[in-house]
Amino acid sequence: MGDPKKRRKSYQTPRKSFSKERIEKERETKKTYGLKNTRELYRADSIIRKKRKNARNLLALGLEQRLKREKELLDSLKNMGILRGNPTLEDVLTLTGEALLERRLQTIVWRKGLANTAKQARQFITHGHISINGEKVNKPGYLVTTEEEEKIAYHKQEMILEQKKVKATKEKESEKKELQEAFDEAKPTEIEDGE
Repeated sequence: MGDPKKRRKSYQTPRKSFSKERIEKERETKKTYGLKNTRELYRADSIIRKKRKNARNLLALGLEQRLKREKELLDSLKNMGILRGNPTLEDVLTLTGEALLERRLQTIVWRKGLANTAKQARQFITHGHISINGEKVNKPGYLVTTEEEEKIAYHKQEMILEQKKVKATKEKESEKKELQEAFDEAKPTEIEDGE
């Protein structure tokens, strides 16, 4: 029996730990996509960084050697849904980590309207309410292929999405109006001080 494989980091951290602009940009991205922590963002950036590095290496090769590998790289990115149409290696060089974040199950569930927010989409997925092709998936970071995108649905029962805040405020406003009207009607008439 062999030893278990060593778990290695699947991401790289930035060279400068404290850069105000980068930290603010990361905060906005995490908020937009409902990420749990910055590691999820770093992981997406690392995957895209590797794809861009492969594209640069292919551009350095001769034409004959490049053709087969180029097709494999572009097909893998098209299947993931990151690139569309007839992409070239130059298109791969312009990719950012946000292109990969758009392909996460969490983001797609939110964009399709199965959840009101990205964080709610994450909660639905982790609680087992979302399935792909009838199979429950409980990983918000699952990268959805273009074939699987149409097969995303609620698992077994449909969730009822409500705009609770809007309803609650309208109900409170109507209650306030009713109370104010009742209070105005019940006001005692003022006694004239004639004497």
